[in-house]
Amino acid sequence: MMRSITILAIAGLLTASLVQQAQAETTTDAAAQPASETQTVKSTDGSFEGEIVGTIAPDSRFAKLKIGMTMAEVNKLIKAPDDLQRHETGKRWIPFYFGDDAQRMQATYTGEGCLTYTGGNVFGGGGNQLIRITADPQGCAAD
Repeated sequence: MMRSITILAIAGLLTASLVQQAQAETTTDAAAQPASETQTVKSTDGSFEGEIVGTIAPDSRFAKLKIGMTMAEVNKLIKAPDDLQRHETGKRWIPFYFGDDAQRMQATYTGEGCLTYTGGNVFGGGGNQLIRITADPQGCAAD
């Protein structure tokens, strides 16, 4: 009986030690990685707010862009993206939602980051306004 209690006590101490070590490593890892900065910015016409994630280098193609630009304006200014993906947002399933954010499009530029546009309404019309600029040479995750 005493031996079982001793084994349980040792197991408890080892578990507590491992948990503390894992927490310390997590804290160290988080402190070592810089947090990506996110700025909220008004669109060119002031009708909505978008985001700039990370820091855009002054010599980057993204430095020429403004939140609210259309995809056609962006493509004319910095050329077509390396990849383009479209996906539906949760707004797609709101009954009687007729806004232009039922879909999103994400344009990826290798070595620079990605741009996120409103993709249009549930019928495919409207949209194509730049709502997020993500400056990350490593790439971007889907919204």
